[in-house]
Amino acid sequence: MGGITGHIIGACVHGAGRRPRGAAALGGLALLLGACVADQTEATVRPAVVRVPAEAPRTTGRERAADADHLKLVASFGGEARAPNVMRLLTEVTDRLVRASDRPDQSYTVTLLDSPVVNAFALPNGRLYVTRGLVALASDTSEVAAVLAHEMAHVTLNHATARSELELRSALVSRVVADVLNDPDTGAQLQHQSRFALARFSREQELEADATGVRTLAKAGYDPFAAGRFLTALSRSTGLKAGSANAPDMLATHPGTAERITQVTRAARRIGAPGIGTDDRATYLAAVDGLAYGDNPRDGAVRGHRFIHPGLGIAFEVPEGFTLENTRSAVLGTTQDGSRRLLFDQIEAKEGQPLDAVLKASWNDAFDPAGFETREVGGHPAAFALSRGKEWTFRLAAIRIGDSTYRMIMAAKGTADPDPAFRRWTATLVAVSPDEAVLRPLRLQVVQAMSANAEDLARRMAVPDRALDRFLVLNGLERGAALVPGRGYKIIVE
Repeated sequence: MGGITGHIIGACVHGAGRRPRGAAALGGLALLLGACVADQTEATVRPAVVRVPAEAPRTTGRERAADADHLKLVASFGGEARAPNVMRLLTEVTDRLVRASDRPDQSYTVTLLDSPVVNAFALPNGRLYVTRGLVALASDTSEVAAVLAHEMAHVTLNHATARSELELRSALVSRVVADVLNDPDTGAQLQHQSRFALARFSREQELEADATGVRTLAKAGYDPFAAGRFLTALSRSTGLKAGSANAPDMLATHPGTAERITQVTRAARRIGAPGIGTDDRATYLAAVDGLAYGDNPRDGAVRGHRFIHPGLGIAFEVPEGFTLENTRSAVLGTTQDGSRRLLFDQIEAKEGQPLDAVLKASWNDAFDPAGFETREVGGHPAAFALSRGKEWTFRLAAIRIGDSTYRMIMAAKGTADPDPAFRRWTATLVAVSPDEAVLRPLRLQVVQAMSANAEDLARRMAVPDRALDRFLVLNGLERGAALVPGRGYKIIVE
């Protein structure tokens, strides 16, 4: 982990959390998944190859390197998803988009990544990657197509190559000025300016890919307004995470979601009025019915206010008011107003190293000497510490269970000491047996509405909180929207 300053505000941390032996990084965490679900349990699905010429060379050194990079990338996302119906949908959509694109001769390989994170990206060689988390968030086929059309546009517009050339040119100019001309100050200034240029260049590329994607979407016969609908769903999904922020960033490589929604909606209106094209919702719902949802229990999972990791054999519960998120390198928690945050991860500890020394090695800010304490938690040795920053107060603990050492951090904004809640939380950390850690994977289920009341289906959602809001976002519905009796909708079930 690159430090928790991005997660626990106001602290400077080092001593990255390590990857547990035989498991993905603690908790899986949200990125390393491999669930098998009902109706989608065939052998691992290979990437869908679309329009690859038979005479395409396969043995060059560059292609072997690309294949090796592909395998590493897929492995970092937990492998390929076992979802043949979704793969069939992606294949058909991509083939349709290729025929409508500006480069119908371009070859693409589509891979469905087994991750709940909402993400999609493309490599210059035509490899497209989509996570099952993204597919689950979409509401119909046209929204999936909008994402694929955007990523294909990056390939056809040669964005990756253009950005790499600009990066190399900027780095070369800065180095020549600093080293050859012996002017390090000007070299540093040029390097700083190039960061803004690269960010602006990348943002312009995103907007260009958005516009091109919308045109391709419409030419393929899909609803061009689907791009705006999906970006709206993405924004609302992010908003469900307590403490999330969407402030503009001068160095952001992607435009803000609101800006992109405005741009793609404007592009769609230039093509026609809402209602043109098809959304192919029925095909989409049939494909995602039974798709794995959320974390793979094997790599740790959140169930309500409890986190369980069968592979590590540990579990804990957070105080009321915290919402947990299982990420690649840590388990994060925050209250809805963002005034309290927590982090749980696994850290390196040298053999025989005292636990208070472990805490000191993983924290750059000063400790309050009066806050150090050594005692047991559930029969396990533990060390506790207190650190006061300018805007946040931190309580920390290092707890050793077997051969593993875990770090627990709770932060409270201002001078308020989170110690009471922190003690309640750390007291819940326990070792669990494989039998105790049995978890059923979550999945999407398509059900028919029996009434117009969205709350009737929301009550069936296996989610820790805000069931109605999550149901509405999952189905692309606004608050107050009436369901259509007899129509299919997605819910999350065990």
